[in-house]
Amino acid sequence: MLATGKSFRSHREIELIRTGSLRAEVTGEARLAVGNVHLYCMITTGPSGTRKSFELNGASVGFSQFLGQARVVTFVPADLALVTAGPAVRRTFLNNALAQISATYYRHLARYGRVLAQKGALLRGAIAPDRDLLLAYNDELLSPAAALIEARFAFITELREAAGAVYERWAGARERPIITYAPNVDLEHGGDTKDRVAAALAANLELEIRRKTTLVGPHRDDLRIILDDRPLATYGSQGQQRTAVLALKVAEYEVMRTRTGDAPILLLDDVLSELDAQRSGGFLEAVGHFEQAFLTATEFPTQYRGATRFAIAAAVVDRLN
Repeated sequence: MLATGKSFRSHREIELIRTGSLRAEVTGEARLAVGNVHLYCMITTGPSGTRKSFELNGASVGFSQFLGQARVVTFVPADLALVTAGPAVRRTFLNNALAQISATYYRHLARYGRVLAQKGALLRGAIAPDRDLLLAYNDELLSPAAALIEARFAFITELREAAGAVYERWAGARERPIITYAPNVDLEHGGDTKDRVAAALAANLELEIRRKTTLVGPHRDDLRIILDDRPLATYGSQGQQRTAVLALKVAEYEVMRTRTGDAPILLLDDVLSELDAQRSGGFLEAVGHFEQAFLTATEFPTQYRGATRFAIAAAVVDRLN
């Protein structure tokens, strides 16, 4: 909540408030490269609905100013959907990571979402849409769409290198996933990104009117994960899928730290299940040197029980069992 202003457990803010209460508060201090920052978030509920407010160092701020002050990378078992679910889950992953890294990205994303919603309402209208207004919306989409596409392309390029190297260290040289960006707009023939988006929107104008929806743009992008020249979602084992998602999360951590100069907090829930000894060991070696990481597990590999940085974790697991 203090890093992203949102819960990764629930999409409904009211579920974060204790039953019978009217508000929930969370506060904390983060030590960053620029110094310490005090973060505060409050959720209130009443007759008019649920509201959320933020403070940074005691001053009220908007969400865009709050987001990205402290950064976090999370993994929960549901994140395996990054491999198995549809493109929307992977777009959310990209947006969450990039919005924490760059306030500019978040502004482009918010602007694109607003214009896309206005255009969608026009297309779904009971009468034929005003073409001049439709073309005006297309023009408004060009700059934020191009910015999102270019930012995602650069980020995925960095993720591909980092995640591939991490996965190979865990699983051995016999496996190496390939992560690729699958933009909705054809970029293979080069040229200015904004021009490519404009051309695609123009080419699909009539089809969008008939289908009453926007068919072109980064809201239809995808991120693909291939292992041994086959889609990981279809042909990968559960262990391979989990290893790939964890490698993606560790890569996200490394890219975020490199770009911002601050190490994000790593929150990992039930990370070792369905991993063999080699993959578990490789994973623990990777995260054991991170600045701050919180892991939960139901069992702990015996070969790491003597390591100082893992001794407390192993003792806790033993006691719980």
